[in-house]
Amino acid sequence: MKAIQLEQPKAFREIDLPEPAQPGPGDAVVRVFRVGVCGTDYSGYLGKMPFFSYPRIPGHELGVEVVAVGDGVANVKPGDKAAVEPYINCQRCYSCARGHTNCCENHQTLGVHVDGGLRPLFTVPARKLHVSTKLSFEQLALVETLGIGLHAINRANPRADETVFVIGAGPIGLSVIEFAKLAGARIIVMDLNEQRLAFVREKMGVTETILSKGVLEDDVKTFTDLTNGKLGNVVVDATGSARSMVSAYNFVGFTGRLVWVGITQDPLTLTQPLMHRREMTFMASRNALSHEFTRIIRLIEGGMLNTNPWITHRAPMSDLIGVFPTWLKPEAGVVKAMVEVN
Repeated sequence: MKAIQLEQPKAFREIDLPEPAQPGPGDAVVRVFRVGVCGTDYSGYLGKMPFFSYPRIPGHELGVEVVAVGDGVANVKPGDKAAVEPYINCQRCYSCARGHTNCCENHQTLGVHVDGGLRPLFTVPARKLHVSTKLSFEQLALVETLGIGLHAINRANPRADETVFVIGAGPIGLSVIEFAKLAGARIIVMDLNEQRLAFVREKMGVTETILSKGVLEDDVKTFTDLTNGKLGNVVVDATGSARSMVSAYNFVGFTGRLVWVGITQDPLTLTQPLMHRREMTFMASRNALSHEFTRIIRLIEGGMLNTNPWITHRAPMSDLIGVFPTWLKPEAGVVKAMVEVN
């Protein structure tokens, strides 16, 4: 079978692989139908993702169908459609024992640390499959992206009387917005790209946006004016830009919370007095938890989350090598690209 491998930064190639053997105990073989492309994939392509290793078959946002199951598998059966929770955890370390499976000390993410879903068939632990009888393969492939945003919001736990400031209106920022909306919070979004902000206003119904000019003092003043000097109770930086991440705490109000959901390899240097004076809480947010996948599927099934506006670009896997670099260009207007494997 054909697969797409990222041999090294900026170098995809098509490779041949044998089809997987019958699954062992606890495992399932799945047929991949849709693969969502996210910031991790773009960063891996550019050589900027700190956890990415090469050569690697990318693909961790997956809509699949179960083909075969091994002994002891009861949660799925052949023919089931499922989203894949791509965070493979050891179930033995201290983090796993406390339920923090997203931070497993031996963690491996499909498509990042180990080979992912840009291939027709592969084997995955069956416990990482989340079944839906109602969602399409494209909707199932969006669940992981939404999980990143839900976990970030769950970390900050905003209330309905609070202001959430989202920096970065890419797919992860959009997923944060979805769950900030469900929390009932006031939402303000900032980005350097007016096209993305227009999407936030027109498709997501968030009317308060700030087009950043890249001057911190001006952006802080605009945000201060919008909030009558209160600033943000919760600030979520979803950019992955060290410059943005190191500046984000300037938007945090007194006793506010800052969540870094983006990742950078660059050092972050902060000025401590402002943090101390406002008694800020700083948090990282990594991956998502199994129950968050379950909640997202139920929300989409129940019509509480509208996934229709998300997918702006599509391509068959056979065209991916040629089209992928074009998706990186801001003028392409990509919100979420989807690869059709079958």
